Amino acid sequence: MFDSKGPEIGQTAARAEHLLRLPLLTLLHEAAAVHCAHHDVEDIQKASLLSIKTGGCPEDCAYCPQSAHHKEVGLQKEHFMDPAAVIAMAARAKAAGAGRFCMGAAWRRVRDGAEFDAVLQMVRGVRALGMEACVTLGMLQPHQARALADAGLTAYNHNLDTGPEFYADIIGTRTYRDRLETLEHVRAAGIAICCGGIIGMGESLRDRAELLAVLANFDPQPESVPINALIPVPGTPLGHLPRVHPVEMIRMIATARILMPRCRLRLSAGRDGFSISDQILCFMAGANSIFYGDILLTAPNSGLSLDDALFETLGGIAVN
Repeated sequence: MFDSKGPEIGQTAARAEHLLRLPLLTLLHEAAAVHCAHHDVEDIQKASLLSIKTGGCPEDCAYCPQSAHHKEVGLQKEHFMDPAAVIAMAARAKAAGAGRFCMGAAWRRVRDGAEFDAVLQMVRGVRALGMEACVTLGMLQPHQARALADAGLTAYNHNLDTGPEFYADIIGTRTYRDRLETLEHVRAAGIAICCGGIIGMGESLRDRAELLAVLANFDPQPESVPINALIPVPGTPLGHLPRVHPVEMIRMIATARILMPRCRLRLSAGRDGFSISDQILCFMAGANSIFYGDILLTAPNSGLSLDDALFETLGGIAVN
């Protein structure tokens, strides 16, 4: 179902790189036209994200403060959360306007047992609130994907992070093929895919284009595509890098919208450094979801008061 090589990937990558290099106004106009043709531009989903198990991850992802390899970060490891507490937080997120509740555990892979059973309980509880439920738990086996589907899971998040050629520069403990296999299990179980990546990790423009090409050539394409800007965390191997300029995010979102017209395109991590005007341009380029709240797993997010100001500026918009 998925492949990260082949002539169609190369052709799409060439197109994506061409789009990424277009004059900004030309790119914005093209992306906005595609967005208007496939979406209600006033529909911007608020999603809330919660870390249900923080720190101690055995993966060595160079950007991630939760990796056990990056001991200088000093992140305090936290135990797995109680399902009742998670469901109560989901209810508060719904009351604040969130329509989707995402839960992340710092695991390499899902293991059968009490904690996975608790995740299934959380999924059922979030769905009972009338919210979409998404989890990110690492690698999955087919029977675990089916169990999540039976519990009512809306979507499974498993990002590719970057293009296949640059991937090994960022992660050494899990291959690109490992990630694609988990996505195959998710799709086979009938769960929607949430899959995107991160810009600002030292990758080239071609690497960004190749990431978008792999995503765009999924059949079917992902229902949800988060685009993240690196938040450099001191103590991680990428902690010294500069923050992404907002225009880079705008270009990435616009190109993703043109290549994946029907997906829910999520303006995700890193927007805490963007102005209201920057974020409005991201919406014009095709983004139609944000993560709403003060924290994204362990990283800072644009605060609730700032987001309220954002939506007040947008004026009269329907949020869910």
